[in-house]
Amino acid sequence: MLDILDYVRFALTLLAILDPFAAIPVFLLLTEGRPKSYRNQTARVAALAVFGGLLIAGFSGDVILRFMGASLPAFQVGGGIVLFLMSLSMINAKLSPQQHTPEEEAEASDREAVGVVPIAMPLLVGPGSISAIIIHVQKGEGLAHSALSIAVLALICVIVWIVLKLAQPIGNRLGRTGINILNRIFGLLLAAVAVQIFANGLRGLFPALG
Repeated sequence: MLDILDYVRFALTLLAILDPFAAIPVFLLLTEGRPKSYRNQTARVAALAVFGGLLIAGFSGDVILRFMGASLPAFQVGGGIVLFLMSLSMINAKLSPQQHTPEEEAEASDREAVGVVPIAMPLLVGPGSISAIIIHVQKGEGLAHSALSIAVLALICVIVWIVLKLAQPIGNRLGRTGINILNRIFGLLLAAVAVQIFANGLRGLFPALG
């Protein structure tokens, strides 16, 4: 089990990466003209899909890394780069190409179940969030570590659900400018986390740097 601050940092990192506020414009676009019950159901499905996708990714990470022949420090370096690229897009108030592409949005317009695709995946669950949870889960061991990690993930997914459920009033109150400001704040936090993960990976790969 890690120090309690490690779980707090993980929660803040995951919230910054998922950044449900950035998903509000896409969520409103894809649910435009639908009744409130449909938007609520879509928000619930999206949050559950995020929880399930990240849970599977986090606890199958060890198998994935061994299959790829990659060490945790190497994955930290790669994950740090991905997170940093995402943070730059967030600071510029844009959706990162690692999260969502115009082609996926066009395809989603013809779908009914937009909660899973593209809102949950790949808009929220993408390379950044998958990298973050694999790195966190692999840092500790034991039942307590697993239970706390799942609890943190569940808490963040509840926040995602609340934000998406309230997407319309939040969007109306904040406006595009307010959402962009929040995205930039999350982007700055994520940039700092990305650099730290990258540095930790380098120290693992090259112990002399420590």
